[in-house]
Amino acid sequence: MQITDTIWQVGGDSMTAPGDAAIYLIAFDDTAALIDAGCGQGHGKLIQNISRYVPAETKIEYLFLTHCHFDHVGGAESIRRHFGCKIVAHERDAEYLESGDSMVTAARWYNAYLEPLPVDYKMSAAEETFRIGNGEIRAFHCPGHSPGSLVCVTEVPGKKILFGQDVHGPLHPELLSNRTDYIHSLKFLLSLEADILCEGHCGVYKGKKEVRDFISSFIQ
Repeated sequence: MQITDTIWQVGGDSMTAPGDAAIYLIAFDDTAALIDAGCGQGHGKLIQNISRYVPAETKIEYLFLTHCHFDHVGGAESIRRHFGCKIVAHERDAEYLESGDSMVTAARWYNAYLEPLPVDYKMSAAEETFRIGNGEIRAFHCPGHSPGSLVCVTEVPGKKILFGQDVHGPLHPELLSNRTDYIHSLKFLLSLEADILCEGHCGVYKGKKEVRDFISSFIQ
């Protein structure tokens, strides 16, 4: 599904395999990045989808994991092996990925087991910028749904695109969710004034008002 001239949704529950969170592809000329990895059951289909939009010689430099939950990270190792990309996650979630914690990562919610997943780059700051080809992605620490949740932002001419996976939650003790952090993070997302929101399960929202209304609906 094309979102802009250089951004596509290439994975998700109805696109790659049941249970997959949305997977997004961002192209910067001959370089690209992926946002999230799904559960991993639809790896072959994911590769097919990516090949529809970018040439085979395109280098996928980074795989950003917005948080440690299995429906977003289960396919990460297969993607890293296939493309040779670097996995990026926030350090507060990386510990559960690297230890293979099947409770905090919700793998057992999917009747699955998470193999320990080494993280190539552990983000520690509140905000970091990643140069990718002729573009950039800014990542922000936005805890609440998980301790190390992050969102990514990139810009195309005239539009700010927010990859805010799991804006909708849920919050659960097993996931180490924190409601105070969650509400604070939602308010921060509103301050970004994005033109397009690419969410993890609820779809793509276009227009500042539609983005604002969706995020605001979870602030109570």
